[in-house]
Amino acid sequence: MTRSTVALAASLLALAASGCGGHSDDAFVAAARRLRPAVVLLSMKIPPEHKKDRYDDAYASGFVIASGNWGSDLLTAQHAIEGAWDVRITYANRWSAPVRVVASNADLDVALLRTPRRGLPAIALGGSRDLHDDVGREVGLLGYPIPDEFDDEGLGLATSLGTGRLSSVRKNALEVTLPVVPGESGGPVFIADTGEVIGVAESRFDDEPSIGFALPIDDVRKFLHRSDSGHGF
Repeated sequence: MTRSTVALAASLLALAASGCGGHSDDAFVAAARRLRPAVVLLSMKIPPEHKKDRYDDAYASGFVIASGNWGSDLLTAQHAIEGAWDVRITYANRWSAPVRVVASNADLDVALLRTPRRGLPAIALGGSRDLHDDVGREVGLLGYPIPDEFDDEGLGLATSLGTGRLSSVRKNALEVTLPVVPGESGGPVFIADTGEVIGVAESRFDDEPSIGFALPIDDVRKFLHRSDSGHGF
């Protein structure tokens, strides 16, 4: 083996090692890394299941879509916050801030919330109009599944990434082959290789949680325009 051949082989090995270690060629990893900072945990109090209790704790996911000197706006699923009070977000898995409901739509199952916290990372909304041609594409979901159970096990707070496929485009709903478990409703559903956010995660079938859904992002855009929030999503 000549000296030039040895040098070429060493260069190829180094290049391969650097690519594997940094996941530089993995678009899904890059998309999740880019979106993750804007995903937040919502914690709240809801009416108690047992009369002897004053309240129950409940959780959901959400994601920031705009941030400025006025604070930050975020999306979540409306059913997750219905009847709740003392709603707060946890961002960067450690900092907490209060939020209030700006607008909501029970039929679409979406809510716009606002926090006075400024300068939070935000996610740009994608589109869902042409997704009929994308059935079968890999999708991801970022959220906080059953965070209280993770906390009870001493596993700490962290955003989880779920993966699946876009299985069907239905009326006012995207069906995905990944479960939306308690705590994940309101998280962003996105195309794996591009990171384009196409929906807001929601659960619909209590008897079959393995079938997940998302509100199409074009429906979310219409809701935001009607809410007249003034931030031009």
